[in-house]
Order: sequence, then structure tokens, then C-alpha cells
Amino acid sequence: MTSIELLLQRQSTPLLTKPAPNPHDLDKILAAGMRVPDHACLQPWHFTVITGDGLQRFSDLLVHSSDSASANLTRIAKKPFRAPMIIVVSTEFVQHEKVPTQEQLISVGCCAHAMQMASVALGYGAMWRTGGLAYNTKIKQGLAIKEHDEIVGFLYIGTPCKEQELKTTKSFEKKVSYWE
Repeated sequence: MTSIELLLQRQSTPLLTKPAPNPHDLDKILAAGMRVPDHACLQPWHFTVITGDGLQRFSDLLVHSSDSASANLTRIAKKPFRAPMIIVVSTEFVQHEKVPTQEQLISVGCCAHAMQMASVALGYGAMWRTGGLAYNTKIKQGLAIKEHDEIVGFLYIGTPCKEQELKTTKSFEKKVSYWE
């Protein structure tokens, strides 16, 4: 697959299983996150890699941090086990007179995207998820994310359970204007 094919065929892989990326591939995935556009080279991000027993610890954190009714707790407890690896991508905002937090947030979003694309390029599947749990203060505290920082997403990575049909490409015509 060429680089342009990788980008033009990007889609999430929701059904993931073992194996997770090996340490060598994980290093490449994390290195891809480090190559994103980053005004003033602030590196306003942090990656928390969750695997093995950490998935159960993360499940416990989600359950104990949830305000959901007990019927939803079983569903919430299962979320970390949708893949053998989760990378929590979060901000580490840096005070800078020329680089506002909004611009730093965009860079961190680029990290998540680059790591998802690197995962696919290495033969894994990946899915970037957020939802209400990404905005939960107790979960941020449990992951040692400072109050003023944000969880940009949970990047689930593993081996695809089955071949996915390529989704239809969305048209860009109504989303573009030209100044000539």
C-alpha cells in the first residue's frame, strides 16, 4: 500500500484481537506520533500505553469513575478489552505566547491520527475513540493527567478480527471553495 492509498483508504477497525504491536512496532507507532506538526517544538502531548494487566486496571478505573447506572457498568467494564492495546493520547499544554492551546490541541490530534495510520501501515488495525469517558475528571486523575489537560482520545490497536469492506469515500465537493 502506498502512502496515498493509506490516507485515501483510512477507516477505523472496530473488531480487534491479539496480538498487539510488538515492542519494535510500538516504538514505530510512537515515533510516528512524534513527527506531527508542532509549532515551536513544544511536544504538548503524552501517550499512556495500556496492555496486559493494565487493561483490567483501566477497566476498574472506568467503572469506579463512571456516573452511569449499574446496568451500564458491565458494558463500561468491557470497553478496555476491545483491543489488546490502548494508547491514551492526552495533552500536556505548554504556556507559550505564540502557540495557543487550541493549536497545541490540534497537534495532539495529529499525533493520534499519525499513530493510527502507522498502526495500519504496520499491518494492525486501530480505532480512535472518545466519548464521555474522555471528558471524565476522575479518569483523568486516575491516569495522572493534569486538570487543565485533556484526553484527546483512546487509540485501540490490535490485529483485525476479519477483513473489512472498504467504506465509500465521502465527497469533498461541497466542502471546498476556490479563490482564483
